[in-house]
Amino acid sequence: MGWVDFLIIGIVVVSAVVSLFRGFVKEAISLATWVIAFWISLSYASALAEVLPAGISDATVRIGIAFAGLFIVTLVLGGVINVLAGQLVKRTGLSGTDRGLGVVFGLVRGVLVVAVLVLLGALTVMPQEAWWGESLLMPHFERLAIWLRDFLPEDLAAHFEFGP
Repeated sequence: MGWVDFLIIGIVVVSAVVSLFRGFVKEAISLATWVIAFWISLSYASALAEVLPAGISDATVRIGIAFAGLFIVTLVLGGVINVLAGQLVKRTGLSGTDRGLGVVFGLVRGVLVVAVLVLLGALTVMPQEAWWGESLLMPHFERLAIWLRDFLPEDLAAHFEFGP
């Protein structure tokens, strides 16, 4: 195992530990928010890109900005809902089961975060680096990243290359 494998494990473990303290309800809302943000961004990035200022002439940059903007706005709105739900959970006094189930959500979130980072890495020369190829975990996350890439618009997905 190389350093990148330990980094991947670290990201997933930190996500699980954070979820242990946050609990199931907050993590469920958090995960739903991320999925909804991704879906909204995929569904409406092209339409929003068309109404962006004409000063941004590159179509790929326009779609990237629109995607990121929609994603961030959706995450902020989901965060507000999450704070309100967290206050409700505190008042009801949910048990340790809430926290235990939260760990599962944290693991899922950690895996998704790594997959998105791997997907973004495909925009660079990193997939051709020796450490990338020597990683034990990277092939698994590449498969997940390629699966995520398939949901992107074709003109955007074409820029994500994982090598030969």
